[in-house]
Amino acid sequence: MFKVCHKTDIGLIRDANEDACNSGLTPDGTAWAVVCDGMGGVHGGNVASSVAVETIIRQYRAFFKSSQARGDTAIRNLMTSAVYNANSAVYERACAEPALAGMGTTVVTVVVTGEVAHVVHVGDSRAYLIGPDGAQQLTTDHSMVQEMVDNGRLTEQQARVHPQKNIITRALGVEPTVLVDYGEFTFAGRSLVLLCTDGLSNYLEPETLYALSQQYTGHELAEQLIEKAKAGGGGDNITVAIIEN
Repeated sequence: MFKVCHKTDIGLIRDANEDACNSGLTPDGTAWAVVCDGMGGVHGGNVASSVAVETIIRQYRAFFKSSQARGDTAIRNLMTSAVYNANSAVYERACAEPALAGMGTTVVTVVVTGEVAHVVHVGDSRAYLIGPDGAQQLTTDHSMVQEMVDNGRLTEQQARVHPQKNIITRALGVEPTVLVDYGEFTFAGRSLVLLCTDGLSNYLEPETLYALSQQYTGHELAEQLIEKAKAGGGGDNITVAIIEN
């Protein structure tokens, strides 16, 4: 049986919270979560992340209410379709309202069925798998700094403190279409999947995520993670969603 929770915090510096999130359990025991980090100013960022989350979970809920097959291919198609539709919804809203022009959002979403975690993401919001032996990052940031790491121009250590590490190379809603990354991961035993915005991952190393997960669970773990990020500076909105096995 899975336990799910999510929490978002404005942080210590920002005037508004441009993150959005949600999570849930279906009657048949499937768990899901979505985390988005909006951009485009106070109004644009808020709208982009909220529209994306709402679009994705509306499609998830409709799918899980139906009697459709739940195999890995069906879940992959569901998730990628939901994210494509979220991209369209944000893009169309931005085109329709001049004040929202140029808005966009990251997304990271997970659906856990049985012993498989299905992950889709765009941007630099992350998914981690935390088990008895440590924390493993499941997603690769779509960012300029990550590309420099991949090309050998920066080390991981240099990337962590690079002044342009917040520049992302993919986002929902900026163009009519978007390229998404999908992955499947084994999710068994005593473990959890953690989704987060960069307001968390910029301040906490995987070792800290693991250490806190060994002390706390559920909502208390979410609160401790956020407080730790705020203690480290809290320079951005901070959002986490957790699915525990």
